[in-house]
Amino acid sequence: MIITLDVPRATLADLAKVVGKAELVNGRVVRAVPTGYRPGIIATRLLRRLADHVDRLGRGEAFGDNVGFAVPELSTGRESFSPDAAYYSGPPPANEMRFVPGPPDFAAEVRSEGDYGPSAEAALAAKRVEYFEAGTLVVWDVDPVAGVVRSYHSGEENPTIFVAGGEADAEPAVPGWRLSVDWLMA
Repeated sequence: MIITLDVPRATLADLAKVVGKAELVNGRVVRAVPTGYRPGIIATRLLRRLADHVDRLGRGEAFGDNVGFAVPELSTGRESFSPDAAYYSGPPPANEMRFVPGPPDFAAEVRSEGDYGPSAEAALAAKRVEYFEAGTLVVWDVDPVAGVVRSYHSGEENPTIFVAGGEADAEPAVPGWRLSVDWLMA
């Protein structure tokens, strides 16, 4: 005998009650696994430089890990993102205690220990497609093991790969911002 349970579809209001990092995908709250030492350092460095640039730029906001971006339901069922670092140039929510209303212009995803292998690669690629469907312009795949930043742009299939000795950028999403790959990965 098979028993099916009618589980109510989760909403953004349900997501707002979750302790820790999570996203809303296809009516389900999907929790994220905490990251490790090295990815945490890299994400923090990235956010520091992004926030400093945004302050100088005088427009938009830089956000760190665990900030929710609410988007209209995508074709995959996703309704939110919570990147490791992001830049957003849109309007704030009417209630500033709520999720950011819309996709980030730029999102950075720093790989954790479990983000390697064929199934992880497929999941990362699928999430990039979702970011672009939502309206994000640039998504970084920051790879601590390879020591590279893969920068994906909406409408383009292949990434720009930033390596040691170079500077990564997130044009056109974050105008004028540059980040030393050596410093980021140090």
